[in-house]
Amino acid sequence: MSDIRQPVETPVGNGGRAALLGIAVFLIVGFGIAFLLNPDPRGYGTHQQLGLPPCTFQLLFGRHCPGCGMTTSFSHFVRGQFVKSARANVAATLLATVCAMLIPWCLWSALRGRLWMVSDPVSVAGIMSICLATLTILLWVARLVTVI
Repeated sequence: MSDIRQPVETPVGNGGRAALLGIAVFLIVGFGIAFLLNPDPRGYGTHQQLGLPPCTFQLLFGRHCPGCGMTTSFSHFVRGQFVKSARANVAATLLATVCAMLIPWCLWSALRGRLWMVSDPVSVAGIMSICLATLTILLWVARLVTVI
C-alpha cells in the first residue's frame, strides 16, 4: 500500500465562502477594466485613462518605478498579448497569471467549502507575496541597469 498523503484542505464557513467569491469577483472586475483600457504604446501610462496622475517616481527621478507598466501589462495580458505584456512589466505578467489562476481556485474552493490543496492559507499567501514582491524589485533593478 502506498503512503501518498493528500494535503489537508482548510475548511471555510459561509464567511470564508463569501470572501472567496468576493475575491473572484474583484479579480474578474479588475481584468474587465484592464480589457476596457487601451494599452499605451509607450509600455506605461495606461493607468492615466482612469484619471490617475502620471508616475510621481518617474517625474521626480526620470526613471520607471517598480509599478511602471503594470496597468499596460494587464491590458495586454487580457488581450492574449503576452510578449507585449512582459515587455511592459514582467512582474505584472506574472502577477496577472497568478490572479487569473486564483479566479477558478477561489470559485472551486468556495463551492466545496474547503481551500483546495491549501492547509495553511496564511503561509501560502505570505510566501506568494514575498516571492512576487522580491521578483518585482529584482526585475525593476534589472530594468534600471539595462536602461542606463
